[in-house]
Amino acid sequence: MEPAVIQLLILAGIAVFLILRLRAVLGSRDGFEQKPIARDGAAAPSQAKPKFEVIEGGPDTDIIDHVPEGSDMAKALGRMKAFDPEFHVGEFLKGAGGAYEMILMAFENSDLDSILPFLSRDVFNSFDEVVQLREREGLRVDATFVGLRNIKITDARFDEETKEGEVTVTLEGELTSVVRKAETDEIVEGDPNVIKRQKDVWTFARDMTSESPNWKLVATDG
Repeated sequence: MEPAVIQLLILAGIAVFLILRLRAVLGSRDGFEQKPIARDGAAAPSQAKPKFEVIEGGPDTDIIDHVPEGSDMAKALGRMKAFDPEFHVGEFLKGAGGAYEMILMAFENSDLDSILPFLSRDVFNSFDEVVQLREREGLRVDATFVGLRNIKITDARFDEETKEGEVTVTLEGELTSVVRKAETDEIVEGDPNVIKRQKDVWTFARDMTSESPNWKLVATDG
C-alpha cells in the first residue's frame, strides 16, 4: 500500500475519533432546551406576550379612592393634578397624617418655632395665644401621641386665579394628655393612663405651581 493512502487512512481515523469525542462532550439536542427564536426577532408563539387593551380617559383611581367620582371635590383634585403632575392624593393623606402628629405634639409641648414653616400666619397666631395663656397661668401639658385612627378628605377646592389648592381633612387621633402646674407637677386636668380620642378638621393649602411640595395648615376646627 502506498504511503499516501496510509497517511489518508490515518487522518480519516483521527477525524472519526474527534467527532465521537465531540458528540460525547456536547451530547444531542434532547431534554430541557431553550425553544428556537422566530425570525426577525419575534418571539416563538408560545413565548409571545399577551396583548392588553389600554383604555384612556378612565377615572383616576387615585382620586376616586378618596372622594366620590364626579363630585366637586374630585374635580378640584383633578385640577390640582393638572397643574402639578407630581401631586398624589394618597401620598398627600399620608403626609397630612404625619403633619397632624408633628404639629399637634409641637403645640402641646409649646414648641411652635419647630412648626412655623408649616403654619399660616393666622393659625400660628391662634396657637401662640393658647401657648402664652398657659405660660401666664403657670401650666404645662404632657402629651403622648398614640396613633391616628382615621383620616379622610371632607372638602377640596381649587382657585383658578391663584392656582391655590385647598384640601380639608377630618382626622381622628388617640393620645394621652395631662395638664399640670408647672412648678409642682400637680395634675390639673387629665389622666396619664387614659387614652382619649380627639377629632379635628384641618385645612391645608398650597400653590400648585410652586416648586415647593410643602402644604401649610391654614385653618383648624375641632
